[in-house]
Amino acid sequence: MTDQSEPTLSSEDQKLVTLARATRARTAAAEGAAVRDLDGRTYAAATVALPSLALAALDVCVAMAIASGSRGLEAGVVLTSSTDTPSVVAAREFAGTGVPVHVGDVRGAIGSTLLT
Repeated sequence: MTDQSEPTLSSEDQKLVTLARATRARTAAAEGAAVRDLDGRTYAAATVALPSLALAALDVCVAMAIASGSRGLEAGVVLTSSTDTPSVVAAREFAGTGVPVHVGDVRGAIGSTLLT
C-alpha cells in the first residue's frame, strides 16, 4: 500500500468524489465511498453500522461490484470523518494491486491516495 500526497483527480475520479459525498450526506454515515469498475460502472455506498453488521463503505462498494458481475476496479474514493487510514484489503483481494483509492474528508477534499 502506497500513500501519495496531494493527488490530482481526473474528471472521472471527481465524479466518484461527488457520488461518495452525496451518499454519505444522505445517510449521515461516518463514511461514503464510490468505486468505478473496469466497464465504467459506478457503485456508491455508506458505512453500515448495525448491532449485528458493521461494514466500511468501501467494502460495501466492493461487494456491490462483485454481486453485479464486475471483473475488477479502476478507482475508488473514500470520504470519512475519521483520521484512521481506511482499509483497502477487500478492494485489493478483488481488483489486485495498483488500484488508486483516493481518501478525503467529508467535504470531499482529497488528502491522499492509497494503492491497493
